[in-house]
Amino acid sequence: MALKLLIGNKNYSSWSMRPWVLMKTLDIPFEEQALRFDFSPGSAFYQAVRAVAPTGKVPVLVDNGLAVWDSLAIVEYLAERFAERGVWPVEQALRARARTVCAEMHSGFNALRSLCPMNIDADLAPVGHVLLEREAGLRSDLDRLAQLWTDALQSSGGPFLFGGFSAADAFFAPVVMRVTRYGLSLPAGAQAYVKRLEAVPAVQAWTAAAVAEKDFLDFEEPYRDVSGPVPVIKTAF
Repeated sequence: MALKLLIGNKNYSSWSMRPWVLMKTLDIPFEEQALRFDFSPGSAFYQAVRAVAPTGKVPVLVDNGLAVWDSLAIVEYLAERFAERGVWPVEQALRARARTVCAEMHSGFNALRSLCPMNIDADLAPVGHVLLEREAGLRSDLDRLAQLWTDALQSSGGPFLFGGFSAADAFFAPVVMRVTRYGLSLPAGAQAYVKRLEAVPAVQAWTAAAVAEKDFLDFEEPYRDVSGPVPVIKTAF
């Protein structure tokens, strides 16, 4: 029985993007079950997710009746289930660092995540410029992000954070979407990594599908007016 991955809207669901990109890149076969975000009580979204996991959140990986939720837990399950695929680096020190930076992403960068929610379809550079001027926490997160990427790339030699593509790169794929869509500037080395990660075929496939959705949800659009036929950036935010 094939693995099944429950995900949300590709335009918005940053946590769903992580295991999806990882599994596609490492050629781990799975069935995708895409669910439209709807957090109202009794929604089809909640019914589908809670049929397999108690959290009511995506992503959820289902393997022959076993449900694994939370992106980091999913990654660890895949590393055990497909040990030969390179979910984590082979070398112990690099593997430990890769897990560390994933955990940091999982629990940190709160300003970047809250102020710049993933919205792949949108060009939010004007919003990003304003946010950078007024939000010290966002500037601090970007500085840390640039340092983290630079240190990892210098230690491993690249082209990805720990040499070959791994879970660490998948974890930062939604961050790259934020950097590019909000026009957030980074040092040259970090910006080069952004371009390399954007060029990964699985990232391109997710991005293309996100843009094709055209399913705009008001509660996911703090900076755009989606009430008309064409979403526009709000004049005040």
